[in-house]
Amino acid sequence: MKFLFDLFPVIAFFIAFKLPEDSHTGMMYGTAAAMAGSAAQIIYLKLRGRKIEKMYWITLVLIVGLGSLTLLLQNEVFFKWKPTAVNWAFALAFYGSARFTKKSLLQRMMDESIDLPAAIWHRLNIAWVLFFVFSGAANLFVLYNFSTDTWADFKVFGMIGLTIVFAIAQGFYLARHIQEPEAAQTDEEAP
Repeated sequence: MKFLFDLFPVIAFFIAFKLPEDSHTGMMYGTAAAMAGSAAQIIYLKLRGRKIEKMYWITLVLIVGLGSLTLLLQNEVFFKWKPTAVNWAFALAFYGSARFTKKSLLQRMMDESIDLPAAIWHRLNIAWVLFFVFSGAANLFVLYNFSTDTWADFKVFGMIGLTIVFAIAQGFYLARHIQEPEAAQTDEEAP
């Protein structure tokens, strides 16, 4: 359910983008819908008294900032840069956290549920940095080499698909390194 909640602005964008006949009008509708969807996420969490993760704030600022430029200047390139800006911001955050603090962001997010050696945390963090850089670059490649319709499909299905495939690959990598707690046998359990 959280996955769908996280994707709410993307879903709102895609639905609004597909409504009109031409892609430019669709881009303007989609941009406005994504801005409203991102704001609705924050409002919903506030009303529920829940903590608002930094990811939601970063996304809101980028969507509203780049979306406003797109709507005011009627230039869709600004909004199309949003996935690259988000991915590269996360790449910098993950890289900076590992470089300048004792624990990377990834380790801070997951170390309560997964016990791994420091070297494995470092490799995972670097893998996510590289993934975010690649995703941002892939968005730019599609943005500048394909139609707006193709870019919208890539943004919704391609970027999400890449993320899912990468997360599954990370899961397989983690499975090799997660150490199961040894089951302590007591005298009563011994045969």
